[in-house]
Amino acid sequence: MKYLFFIGITSLFFYACQQEFTPNYDESKVPKFELPELLVAKDGTKITSQDQWTSTRRNEIFSEFESLMFGKIPEGNVDIEVKRIQESETLNGKAKMKQLKMVFTRNDRQLSMDLLIFVPKSENKVPLFLGLNFKGNHTVIDDPKIILTESWIGNDDAFYITNNKVTEASRGLRNNRWPVETIIERGYGLATIFYGDIDPDKDDFSDGIHALFYNYGQNKPAKDEWGSIAAWAWGLSRAMDYFELDEDIDATKVAVMGHSRLGKTSLWAGAKDKRFAIVISNDSGCGGAALSRRRFGETVGRINTVFPHWFCDNFNDYNNNEDDLPFDQHMLIALIAPRPVYVASAQDDQWADPKGEYLSAFYAGEVYRLFGLEGLHADQMPPINQPVQKSVGYHIRTGGHDVTDFDWEAWMDFADMHYEK
Repeated sequence: MKYLFFIGITSLFFYACQQEFTPNYDESKVPKFELPELLVAKDGTKITSQDQWTSTRRNEIFSEFESLMFGKIPEGNVDIEVKRIQESETLNGKAKMKQLKMVFTRNDRQLSMDLLIFVPKSENKVPLFLGLNFKGNHTVIDDPKIILTESWIGNDDAFYITNNKVTEASRGLRNNRWPVETIIERGYGLATIFYGDIDPDKDDFSDGIHALFYNYGQNKPAKDEWGSIAAWAWGLSRAMDYFELDEDIDATKVAVMGHSRLGKTSLWAGAKDKRFAIVISNDSGCGGAALSRRRFGETVGRINTVFPHWFCDNFNDYNNNEDDLPFDQHMLIALIAPRPVYVASAQDDQWADPKGEYLSAFYAGEVYRLFGLEGLHADQMPPINQPVQKSVGYHIRTGGHDVTDFDWEAWMDFADMHYEK
């Protein structure tokens, strides 16, 4: 009888959890909500100028995202050594391929990340796209010279990843997401890093960059300290440190892009590091571009439960409690102003809430207009496969949760518009 009672209670618990995190895909069930004011300071002052935004309101919003969602990076410097591993021609002589290892050392601990760079043959410095990848640098293009990461990675039969290690068999298997030759032909460079080099994507803070910053006896970040997304963003900024020294790269024209959880990362990297000239989010959803208060698709409670390591522990206070957040994601996008920002969605990716992503980009336009720049003009989404490109860009394309040639063409068109090449 006790055994049956235990089974009953356990089943009820799992049923309750399932009900709690059952996603809503019905627009009529989106709750009524009121977004926090972008242009009203904490003391009630209305923000009407660029100077007020830059000196007051932006700092207030940034501090809240940093302490309540993404987490603060502990103080302290890291020694960085850049090792040049390999350089050669590629793509039938159209481009140079470079591989570097950035080695981070602090408190008798060490971590390294491999940076893969493609640049077109040019007498001038070139603009660059930077993005983290999910399965290793060697999956971007099929080239035996590309280093296989030694970092932990989740097992995946489709990519021949076993025992949490990458293998030779997965070379080039993600080239559909990285049209290197097209990017080169358009006059852009491309740089990428396996995100697990910076912090392995698991609920374990012992084997990534976090451990280099621990105080004596510490084994995980404090409640207001950085989760994995902030760590991955930190790695993007370290790559930016190197680009400022590379004679082939125009470091004033680096666009940071990311897909899914790495789209959340690109937004935070762009908000935190003003050196990124353009910021691109692709299908970033909850915790990225999508408004949290809509509770459509993935929610704050669900993301914090399934991926407890992505954000700081303080963000758990808003599980199923989105209305108490002092910010929403339109404010994250606004932190990027006046630099151009692009939000991309996919029609079949309802989990990421395309409408919520669009509305964030739309409402962020209030700040862009302070700078005399154009945001999105209407609160109604544009037609499928018809990009809108102002200082705030947006498109929703056919298809699902992926990175496609359509996305890349739109992003390069957006960069063409904002750069003088």
